[in-house]
Amino acid sequence: MKMKRGITLVLTLATVGSVARADERLFTYTYEPETAPKGMFEFEQWVTSRVGRNSAVGQNDYQHWQFREEFEYGVTDNYTLSLYVNHDYEHFKDPATGKTTSHYDWTGISLENKYLVLNPAEHAVGLSLYLEPTFDGHNFELEEKIILGQRYGDWKWALNLTHATEWTDDFRNVEGELEVSFGLAYQLSPRWAVGFEIRDHNELPEYQEWENTALYIGPVISYKRDHWWAALAVMPQVYGANYTGDPDGNSSLELEGHERWNIRLLFGYNF
Repeated sequence: MKMKRGITLVLTLATVGSVARADERLFTYTYEPETAPKGMFEFEQWVTSRVGRNSAVGQNDYQHWQFREEFEYGVTDNYTLSLYVNHDYEHFKDPATGKTTSHYDWTGISLENKYLVLNPAEHAVGLSLYLEPTFDGHNFELEEKIILGQRYGDWKWALNLTHATEWTDDFRNVEGELEVSFGLAYQLSPRWAVGFEIRDHNELPEYQEWENTALYIGPVISYKRDHWWAALAVMPQVYGANYTGDPDGNSSLELEGHERWNIRLLFGYNF
């Protein structure tokens, strides 16, 4: 009886510990299936840098900085709701005219809904479903994800299957996006983890043609303390193709709708 109670206590403490850390992220582009515990509030700052197109598309010195402030709340242990405030800065130089374009834009409000279907602590593979609408007054986007993942000792993996539809110019134009991302990380210590992410992104304008694909692979590192955490990924484009011609003049990369480098830093603080 004492042994049984001891085992129960150990399992309970392990579960509590797992729940308390469910909001921390080991990856930056790939979501993990865990949701925040009920009643937990967290603030997250996202900074994404997309750098490097070329003169063939008229965008030398291309820089696209994307900022997101996320306010996340655990509605239940299985359902997390997040509000995002989105804004961007874009800069490039047209080699033909010498004109430099720099502009800052507010890009809308997003409402993330994440529901845990299969808890990875109780099943062979964790599963969450994700729905995120975004609206800025003129453009609307709806993103859906299937999120899979599991931890084995010090190793953790996650896989995301993503589809998004974007309506622009007051719903006059539509574009589809398909993305697959995968992350694998190793827990070096209670605070540090290292790993890598793979991300393949595709654009389908008007859902009439498969316009392009871009594959990114790079390292990710994360660090955590009692009430805050941070994660950084540096991902170069290793392969890309444009299926409607060769507007960027590059046979191995896609530099019209994508960039040579994607870098993302996440910082989270929970209350």
